[in-house]
Amino acid sequence: VEQVDIDCKKFSKDIRSLDKEMRSWDAFTGLDNSVKNMITSLHAMNELQNPAIRDLHAPTVPLLLQVNFTMSEDTTLADLLQLNLHKFEDEVRGIVDKAMKELGMEKVLNTLDITWATMRFEHEPHARTGIVLLKSDETLIEMLEDNQVQLQNLMTSKYLAFFLQEVSAWQQKLSTADSIISIWFEVQRTWSHLESIFISSEDIRSQLPEDSKHFDSIDQDFKKLMADAVKTPNVIEATNKPGLYDKLEALQKRLALCEKALAEYLETKRLAFPRFYFVSSADLLDILSHGNEPVEVSRHLPKLFDSLAKLKFKMSPDKKPLKVGLGMFSMDEEYVPLDADCDLSGQVEVWLNRVLVSMRSTLRCLIPEAMVTYEEKPREQWVFDYPAQVALTCTQIWWTTEVGIAFSRLEEGYENAMRDYNKKQISQLNALISLLIGNLTAGDRMKIMTICTIDVHARDVVAKMILAKVESAQAFTWQSQLRHRWDEGKRHCYTNICDAQFQYSYEYLGNTPRLVITPLT
Repeated sequence: VEQVDIDCKKFSKDIRSLDKEMRSWDAFTGLDNSVKNMITSLHAMNELQNPAIRDLHAPTVPLLLQVNFTMSEDTTLADLLQLNLHKFEDEVRGIVDKAMKELGMEKVLNTLDITWATMRFEHEPHARTGIVLLKSDETLIEMLEDNQVQLQNLMTSKYLAFFLQEVSAWQQKLSTADSIISIWFEVQRTWSHLESIFISSEDIRSQLPEDSKHFDSIDQDFKKLMADAVKTPNVIEATNKPGLYDKLEALQKRLALCEKALAEYLETKRLAFPRFYFVSSADLLDILSHGNEPVEVSRHLPKLFDSLAKLKFKMSPDKKPLKVGLGMFSMDEEYVPLDADCDLSGQVEVWLNRVLVSMRSTLRCLIPEAMVTYEEKPREQWVFDYPAQVALTCTQIWWTTEVGIAFSRLEEGYENAMRDYNKKQISQLNALISLLIGNLTAGDRMKIMTICTIDVHARDVVAKMILAKVESAQAFTWQSQLRHRWDEGKRHCYTNICDAQFQYSYEYLGNTPRLVITPLT
């Protein structure tokens, strides 16, 4: 074999074939060591022809193999075999493995070059001012995160040495881009939120003059920054400008001061009208910015009151709403006139407090009025004279009163007092059921159904006391019930259960249904 002079590249095909057939040393048991060494050397030659081994690896091969050899057109197979590559099998494998890993790194870095050379920011105009803002791009964010993970993996490779500088440079660029994009979108979002408040709201500008001037300065700096950003659309170039992060960080801190001043201002408004705690800061700012326009503010009333949806305004001769409230509408369109005109002028938290007072005053006036007229006509007629909440509350007050009267008559010796009242209950309930069979408006039907729900419970409580032969108003069976009563001296409605007592709050609830009362509810 040593005398055969053939080109090594041509011979490598035979070596690969031979290697497959004689992979196990067991096949060489009948061969001498010289043949074994030759086969190993030829296999090493084949490994060194891997395309991953390029000019950058050529100088390292002779050093690792401890030989002085130069490949040329006159090199023969005999020359290669004299290198005794069989002695350096592990070294050759290490060279090839290193070359392949470095080739993979080079491909990753080439891909980064191509990807980020074409990656650009998308822009969109600001709705109110029209200035160009950065547009959120999920593809960009995902690409940035993926490439940072790739670079982090490269940094942990033991074959990094040759590409260390390039990988470190890319890691720095993408890390900077990530930080800049994050703070940039945060600054942009905060500016967009505050711009509509400090620039377009005259109420806020008058209440916070110093902070408004401060924001004007921020506004100019931010617009200048965005104008410059449009000129550099490439992501890497735009985000790696010297001093950009410091500028954005300074803007962020200045915007934070404006936000703090605004939050403190909103807190004073919430303290003045605590129901403002029910709404978000954005809704509260909208309420404050339209504080002198009750019609606009009325859109937010359902967020501030349990069931007050809108107000009825007094109209001017030319049919324009004045700042005077005449009545309130529930979300189910029930209308309740206020007991007196409500002044809706002045600061919004002031006139909303007037609405709250007027709402409670109206219900507090209607309840004793309905109490007086309860016995003047049949209940199935009386219920249509008053709002659902008033009719229901007075029904519950009269139930407590009439059960109390029945107990008094029992103590006087009239044994059938409670049974007689139970019969009256059943009669009143049947009268309401008859109404439900007839034609009713949606509002009236809901009102009757709600009273029926409570009436059924009241009937069952009385029937239970009859069955248990309860004869005293102090019995626990009665004391454990939720009992409404009207205190004529204090002119207030109270609810009692056992030894607890609560004053009725007169919050307008509209015409809403009630849960069926069971031992659980």
